[in-house]
Amino acid sequence: MVSAVRQTLMTVWQAFVAATGRMDKSLAVTDTLAKVQRHRWQLLDGMYVLHVLLATFWLFLLPSLLLKIAIPGLYLLVLLIPFTSQFFFPAMPVLSWVLCFFSSRYIPNEWRPNISVVVLPTLETVLFGANISDILTRSTFFVLDIVAWIPYGVGHFSIPFIVAAFLWLFRPKQALHFWARAFGYMNLIGVLIQILFPCAAPWYELIHGLTPADYGMKGSPGGLIRIDALLHTSAYTQGFSNAPVVFGAFPSLHAGSATLEALAISHFFPSMSYVAWGYALTLYWATMYLTHHYLIDVVVGACLATVTFYYLLPEELKGSNATAAPGDLLDPRAAIQRSKYDIYDLEAPRNRPNGNLADASADFELSDVSDDEEMDITYRSPIPGATPTSAAPLIMGQGRDTRSKRGHRHTASIASLIRGDERSAEDGWSPIGGNGFSFPPTPTRATRE
Repeated sequence: MVSAVRQTLMTVWQAFVAATGRMDKSLAVTDTLAKVQRHRWQLLDGMYVLHVLLATFWLFLLPSLLLKIAIPGLYLLVLLIPFTSQFFFPAMPVLSWVLCFFSSRYIPNEWRPNISVVVLPTLETVLFGANISDILTRSTFFVLDIVAWIPYGVGHFSIPFIVAAFLWLFRPKQALHFWARAFGYMNLIGVLIQILFPCAAPWYELIHGLTPADYGMKGSPGGLIRIDALLHTSAYTQGFSNAPVVFGAFPSLHAGSATLEALAISHFFPSMSYVAWGYALTLYWATMYLTHHYLIDVVVGACLATVTFYYLLPEELKGSNATAAPGDLLDPRAAIQRSKYDIYDLEAPRNRPNGNLADASADFELSDVSDDEEMDITYRSPIPGATPTSAAPLIMGQGRDTRSKRGHRHTASIASLIRGDERSAEDGWSPIGGNGFSFPPTPTRATRE
């Protein structure tokens, strides 16, 4: 057991040393500017314009002038330095989501839509026949509280970083970049939905019933208040009471993040699939047990994560490339561009201007084969003595020089098939004509003897 742990730690340390060695350690801004000049702009680069527009809107809502200047200034600085840009540039979707989430508290109330209190419990009853969240919260136990708290209150905030770290250590950098895009865009889309379609969580129904809600109400930790009491702290009470998005039950980004993590782990580390999906299923239950989400929220959050994952997954990370080690990633476009002769390590035929197949076949002559290399391919009868044990008597008996028959090989070339008219009927190589095939004469008993 101790040796296995030591070996695992040694593997992680060696991967860390290798990963740091692959990093771009340049601090020259000119390197970044040169990279931008060499970049071939595409239509998908329009997403950067969208990020700039969203960031401008959220920075406009910030009340602090210092933050309005410091946030874009610092981000521009880390983008210009190659050493930091290799991390912060791929993390742009994640940072856009974080800015959107924390700045949404400053949206004026007159810009906000009405809060829905009845829609989610009604959909829950119509689609699933009962309020599943209400059923799961009728009986609580401190052991269940701890089991629910670990994925919901701890794993949700730590596992995304763990997945990113393992992708950085053991997979190509394209996998880490994909993870940042998928995780960032999924959460960004989810927060925008929560802002445009605010819905009350089950804890609101337990505290206030179905009375109308307003944006002046504080959030609630729900079932996590029991964890605060168990740990003699008020961390979750303070955090959820001052949450920027109080009425963000739909969709469940806890369920979306867990689904995205399970999909990524199953794709890049297939041996850990059962653990990843076990964690995701436990978190699905925890979101309802702790009265933070309805079942419909969980379903939509999981669907959002699934669509995001497979829509953004590039072709270069599919198939065997999903488990490729750093530096071993194969470009699928290169395989498409390679000819069949390159793939199978064959010499390409010469191009003939007249397209004559007979002329082209002349390039492929049969190599000389010594008599020692010839194999005995005589038919073996199951009755001992019924047939000769060698083909030599058949050939020698007809008075033909075996040296003249060295052109007859066990494998025929294209040239020999095309030039069948140059062979005699005794060789069994007559062309197909009106008389059909010509077979060699059958040796008589006297000849065999």
